[in-house]
Amino acid sequence: SDETDECNYALYNATIIEFGQVNGYSIYSPSCIPQTNETKLMHTRVLTEDDDPCTESYAEIYYNRPDVQRAMHANLTSIPYKWTTCNVDMFKNWGDSNKSILPIYKDLMATGLRIWVFSGDTDSVVPVTSTRLSLSHLNLTVKTPWYPWYSENQVGGWTEVYEGLTFATVRGAGHEVPVLQPQRALMIYSIIECI
Repeated sequence: SDETDECNYALYNATIIEFGQVNGYSIYSPSCIPQTNETKLMHTRVLTEDDDPCTESYAEIYYNRPDVQRAMHANLTSIPYKWTTCNVDMFKNWGDSNKSILPIYKDLMATGLRIWVFSGDTDSVVPVTSTRLSLSHLNLTVKTPWYPWYSENQVGGWTEVYEGLTFATVRGAGHEVPVLQPQRALMIYSIIECI
């Protein structure tokens, strides 16, 4: 429909055009710049950092190698297109799962299971604000309002405890929290493990 096309264009414009070279998964991290003679020096610098922004590109190259596909018993039907880390067509046509995780959270909490949700605060793909808005639709009672949690004597993030669910942010982390903040991620996992 026209509405869908309009929405898709707006989304494309916001994520591709407006964001430019900003890494949406971690807005303060460098973006992957395709390697050319001019970028070799910069790429060498990037490789020394903990978070290599080109990991997704490496994965696509690796998983499209015929020897890797043979070893994994993948692409046995010789599909005519390359494997990608994010297949938009498959995502759009995925029909056997909910569009939202909230009904699953409700079902799990109804059994008495406590849910922990955490988000890196530099992730624009699944931003903290969107997670908070989504969680607000559960209409849960707040047991403990926002408070800071600490890692190595520094604010590691913020937490809010609800009836049946705890939401924590991780300061300085992007979409994949353990990649940029391994110590803080370990701390969250340790807390969950002790409960």
